Amino acid sequence: MRVAVSGASGLIGSELCRALEARGDHVVRLVRRSPRAGEVAWDPGSGALEGHDLSGVDAAVHLSGAGIGDRRWTPARRASLVSSRIDSTALLAVTLAGVDPRPRVLVNASAVGIYGDRGSEELTEASPLGTGFLAELCRRWEAATAPAAAAGIRTVCLRSGIVLSRSGGALARQLPLFRLGLGGRLGSGRQWVSWISITDEVNAVLHAVDGDTLSGPVNAVAPNPVTNTEFTSVLAGTVHRPAVLAVPAPVLRLALGRELVDEVLLASQRAQPAALHDSGFVFSHPRLDSALADVVGG
Repeated sequence: MRVAVSGASGLIGSELCRALEARGDHVVRLVRRSPRAGEVAWDPGSGALEGHDLSGVDAAVHLSGAGIGDRRWTPARRASLVSSRIDSTALLAVTLAGVDPRPRVLVNASAVGIYGDRGSEELTEASPLGTGFLAELCRRWEAATAPAAAAGIRTVCLRSGIVLSRSGGALARQLPLFRLGLGGRLGSGRQWVSWISITDEVNAVLHAVDGDTLSGPVNAVAPNPVTNTEFTSVLAGTVHRPAVLAVPAPVLRLALGRELVDEVLLASQRAQPAALHDSGFVFSHPRLDSALADVVGG
């Protein structure tokens, strides 16, 4: 199988490409620099992507996008978050729709942030969407795949939770503090955290590529979400350190900005992987303790 992958050097993309190549698939990496053999150049900002470069691709996985929680959401950063997702998704979807023959499937990244701050409400793919900058960003992100779906390409929007990996993302930033015994809950700690191990995230992408039943929104989250307090406790136990500290919400907002903190760090999303479950997907790490033991100790 020939699989086009954007964001191939990122946290999820790098692991996905290794998994695809390990099973014998040919990966076509979309890159913004001068392409090497087996790569395709594209520039979403200027709309540059040649359809003939994707000829013969069986599937496409779109993972590009500036980091949501990397820095304060200044006006410039918000614009970057939007353009890096909407422009790139729209360009890829339109280009794939015009390729002959078209790929069978487009798997597009999204996030559980689309549900907004929902307290303890259990969220499935059928739940109403939320409000706020991040929820609206995710809604537009998914909507930008419409040209591919309209052209008959099976389109899957993976609404990922926090992806647990030592190599990057939120966990990689937390681990040094927790190993020093300086970890702690965020705010009240009552907010629900939807998470997924990097192994299950990659396997969910492969499952979406290989199968023929998944389409539309798919929650890429483990079936056992936890509160931030529980997440803190389990992570501290995994690294054998105490976690008695807490970071008050006002301190977080002062350091990172109210919008980012309230919509990412303190927002509560108790999502369930209903579509994955119905499609027969089996999690390697359904519980947080086993996931963290594998990720941190692996």
